[in-house]
Amino acid sequence: MKLQHNVSLAGYTSLHAGGQAEILIELERGESLEKIVKNAERPVWVLGYGTNVLISDKGLPGTVVINRFGGIDIGKDGLIRADSGADWDELIRKAIDHNLWGLEFTSGIPGGVGAAVAGNIAAYGHKVSDSFTEATLLDTETGKITKWGPDDFGFGYRSSSLQTAENRRFVVLETIFKLNHSPTSELEYGSALKVAAELGIKPDTLGSRRRIIMEARRRAGSLLLAPGESHFTAGSFFKNPMIDESQIQSILKHEESAISREQLLRQNIIHGGSQARVSAAHVLLAAGFKRGQTWGQVRLHPDHILKVENIGAATAAQIYDVVMDIIFTVKQKLDVALEPEVRFLGEF
Repeated sequence: MKLQHNVSLAGYTSLHAGGQAEILIELERGESLEKIVKNAERPVWVLGYGTNVLISDKGLPGTVVINRFGGIDIGKDGLIRADSGADWDELIRKAIDHNLWGLEFTSGIPGGVGAAVAGNIAAYGHKVSDSFTEATLLDTETGKITKWGPDDFGFGYRSSSLQTAENRRFVVLETIFKLNHSPTSELEYGSALKVAAELGIKPDTLGSRRRIIMEARRRAGSLLLAPGESHFTAGSFFKNPMIDESQIQSILKHEESAISREQLLRQNIIHGGSQARVSAAHVLLAAGFKRGQTWGQVRLHPDHILKVENIGAATAAQIYDVVMDIIFTVKQKLDVALEPEVRFLGEF
């Protein structure tokens, strides 16, 4: 166990912003997350790979536990057991190696298994809740261990009941997934199909699907940047919002590819699981935001407008202010409520 005091958390997040941890504990291979959390000074914040959080410049009181190690075991009948600190993409690679289908479209998503379950991550038509069966959780207030099934998690669109205020005391220790030995769905996402056509490969094997998805994510700027890069992001910052019938036309007016109403509704189903859940990128464009738009050291990605970037030296407060401005403007102009996908930790 590596323990430090008053350590900057910026380097532990993909946005490279945020204040200090009063106490920082980095788990080492083989150590027990349960034991360390139970004995840590309160409050306790468990941080995995930091790819979907914005930490306040004021820092975090108590103890921040960095949880980036964990095992992944392939069992019988398509069962996979994984510790919460295990790397999500390693889980996907192992599933593919064992010819297990059902999560391959989430290839390349950065972060840990615990965060993937808590946020019900989704991509290109697959979501965690499709294959999730059970999780073991630690109640940090009582020290008790409990097991939750799908109903306990109340999975929704990129959400779970773990994200509610009353359940933030729970920490995921390990999870179990049930995958299949044959395909569970077809690839319908337009950008991925375009990549498949350009590469000249069919999405009919696990290997080809992973290759397509990884290339699609690379083109979308959705893979973690290499060391030394100066543009930092937490991926798509906003969830796809719900809209009503009266708002469809205002979105269509600003749709760059001039698609029809029927095409938009079909895209909504593919991207968000509902005709009423429109792409947040379309909404930002309709509200007048531009790709590559900048506010000092904060920028919207030049190609993928949903990615809010720290282009070098932005503070967490500056990123937060831009996000709040986007939310306010979209509400004022379109009467659409945008919800951040990225979690805010600490006092803003």
